Amino acid sequence: MEYTVQKLAMLSGISARALRYYDEIGLLKPASVNAAGYRIYGEVEVDRLQQIMFYRELGVNLEKIGEIMTSPSFDQAGALKDHRVKLLAKRDQLDLLIANLEKTIATMEGRMEMTDQEKFEGFKQKLINENEAKYGTEIRVKYGEEAVWKSNQKFKGLTHEQYAEFTKLETEVMDALKAAFVTGDPTGEPAQKAVELHRKWLSFTWDRYSKEAHAGLAQMYVDDPRFTAYYDREQPGMAVFLRDAVLVYTGMNR
Repeated sequence: MEYTVQKLAMLSGISARALRYYDEIGLLKPASVNAAGYRIYGEVEVDRLQQIMFYRELGVNLEKIGEIMTSPSFDQAGALKDHRVKLLAKRDQLDLLIANLEKTIATMEGRMEMTDQEKFEGFKQKLINENEAKYGTEIRVKYGEEAVWKSNQKFKGLTHEQYAEFTKLETEVMDALKAAFVTGDPTGEPAQKAVELHRKWLSFTWDRYSKEAHAGLAQMYVDDPRFTAYYDREQPGMAVFLRDAVLVYTGMNR
């Protein structure tokens, strides 16, 4: 079946303006343009739009979607299976938050008691899901399915106090790293102090610490532009500085 912009907009729920924009940026080109100048979309374009909408639902930006879907290695069937896994995880997270909210209401009304750990289960799961959506594939390739599963389970098991310390440490790592970066010396005491804080921060989620894994993670901060952007948001070059400091700390700079 063929669709004009207006008909495809009605079918999908996406605005006609958005469809025209997708055409302009090359994300979703029509199959053809008829004699009257109308964009015409066929089955292939409908399927591609569905993929785009799945990615958007998972929070992926349009530029990244374009990179993924134009890659020679893009596997449509594999992508759909991946969408299913992530959407199920998202559903589980929402179910957990709803259950958490219901328990909180019942606790406030005196109908049940709730442990401190239960109060934060939904929020910790949300962080796990967000991390999975952004970096799940990469960290599984690097560390393996079992290691990632153990890491997620350890994080979910954090007590209220441990979770508070974890979030506090994340801020302390960035503050220490910014102070060390000013020195320009990854071998110096300020840089090594920042790396020690980074190691402590990792210990809240890692099942077992190893210097090799720490060095490998630091290298991924440089190799993956998403990680680089996180550390370089304060000062360009901070991801490389952290990598170099970690290599010194772990003795992997030789």
